[in-house]
Amino acid sequence: MITTVSPFEHAALATPQTGGRYPFTVTVVIPAYNEAPRVAATVAGVRAAVPEAEIIVVDDASRDGTYEAAQATGAKAIRRPHNNGGPGAPIKRGIREASGDVIVIIDCDGQHNPNDIPRLLAHMNEYDMVIAARPGRASHENLRRYLGNLLLNKLGSYLIEMEMKDLTSGLRAMRRSVMLEFLHLLPNGFSWAMTSALSFAKAGYTVRFEEITMQKRQGGQSTQKLFKNGFKFGMIILRMVSLFAPLRFYTPIALTMFGLGALSWLLNIFVFAPERLLYIPNSALILFIGSIIVFMYGLQAESIAALRFKGPER
Repeated sequence: MITTVSPFEHAALATPQTGGRYPFTVTVVIPAYNEAPRVAATVAGVRAAVPEAEIIVVDDASRDGTYEAAQATGAKAIRRPHNNGGPGAPIKRGIREASGDVIVIIDCDGQHNPNDIPRLLAHMNEYDMVIAARPGRASHENLRRYLGNLLLNKLGSYLIEMEMKDLTSGLRAMRRSVMLEFLHLLPNGFSWAMTSALSFAKAGYTVRFEEITMQKRQGGQSTQKLFKNGFKFGMIILRMVSLFAPLRFYTPIALTMFGLGALSWLLNIFVFAPERLLYIPNSALILFIGSIIVFMYGLQAESIAALRFKGPER
């Protein structure tokens, strides 16, 4: 179980919240790609919900004037020269540019209500990351995406040994000091969300899932084709396994191979050639050796993965 207390300064943690303000500084990072019609409303909503927050809009090489629209709002606007095919790269840029102790990530496509940000921040004295989790299947979420998200949540829960309710949610608050530890692990595409959540949990930092209802995306269809591309989906699963808990994945495979090898040997003894008791058929031999190789590979990968997650120094 993850029970670590957040690594904030003790004086700051003890400071009471007065006048709607928080005992920490806040930066809200808004990744935006071709969201010119919605930037102003998003920034205005964030400013109304968290007036004291620094707001950074990171334009991911948009072609519709998103950067100029962001500048007009008075928020700090950053323009990336090229698009990497997902929000991971602009989010990492925003985190590097942020000055707040706590960073909030919110999309600019209308799915997230800025008024929900205080609900996340209310738990940041106790947790290192708070994620807005969709309660069950959202009415606007198609079945294919829902099943893909469900599979990722179940796999993440198995790998980390902690329940992961909504790994792909983009609305979340996190401590910048902790996030900087894992920034190099975050991909530039859509899987940044699950990678960051699993990294926090794997390293022993506290993670909370706060149930929040989200809206249907505005302004056309999402550019996320993640669950329509089986190859990318498979690579995300393999990446999760390799990064976080290789041994929990490879050990069952090794045991299955060993069991099949034993079954092949027993069939040879009792069915095909009972007179050759000590003879090990080639199929059994290959499975025995393969099980050892798979287990040793998983053990080595587990040792390498452990080096990535030092965790809290307290």
